[in-house]
Amino acid sequence: MNLFEIIKNIEQVDAEIHERLNPRRAAIKALSSFGAKVTLAAIPLAMGGLFKKAYGQTIPQKIIDVLNFALTLEYLEAEFYTKGLAAGGLIPNATAQGAITVIKEHEDQHVAFLKTALGSAAVGKPTFDFTAGGAFSDVFTNYDTFLAVANAFEDTGVRAYKGQAGELMENDDILRYALNIHSVEARHASHIRQMRRARGGAAANLKPWITGANDTGVGAVDHVYAGEDNKVQAGADITSLNGIGGKLSVNAATEAFDEALSKEAVLQIAGLFIVN
Repeated sequence: MNLFEIIKNIEQVDAEIHERLNPRRAAIKALSSFGAKVTLAAIPLAMGGLFKKAYGQTIPQKIIDVLNFALTLEYLEAEFYTKGLAAGGLIPNATAQGAITVIKEHEDQHVAFLKTALGSAAVGKPTFDFTAGGAFSDVFTNYDTFLAVANAFEDTGVRAYKGQAGELMENDDILRYALNIHSVEARHASHIRQMRRARGGAAANLKPWITGANDTGVGAVDHVYAGEDNKVQAGADITSLNGIGGKLSVNAATEAFDEALSKEAVLQIAGLFIVN
């Protein structure tokens, strides 16, 4: 997140942004003199304070609920990758270590951003059991299990943000930020899937996108992919349409469209890993 790029973008829709922020203009000018010294963690906090003073917006309760829902998922993902990186000998090489570190840092920034947006309304971080009561007992000792659980978390996150987009439509700013996070979660999911494919074995044929109801090779996460085998979009059966060499396949139909998950379904999934 780049503070000055955000302010530049805001100027395009609010030419009076600097006047709204005055007398904080001097603070913004001072920030520009040492921009490299402003940490990523500090930027969300700074932006949160400035925006609240500039606009004095009150977030409706239903949006607070959605943001706290998203924050809970981000807590889960950030904690999962933190524990994975701390587990000695789990991640086998520097390339994989680097990729997981980047994803973990993204999740940390999502947490920081959502907590700033929510302020005192933010929920606290739950206590997690990433073994899901023993279903993934070797999650931090077996790299393949770790990646499989990461795969499920990221795919859940993508579907969860999609499912709540409609609830945020009355606030364009929050909707835009949520969609910004949604697309990054999708990139995480794709990258984790390719990391699993590179490992071979049960994941040798895994694709960067979801095929059918559950293509992970892990039966314990079936509920994450409920509804992904849908082949009907806008009332049209995609398999009835012509493709190259004939009708489109069921696999192609399910791969081409990602399905949303309801809040209730996501909380049920997350509940498997939340102790309290």
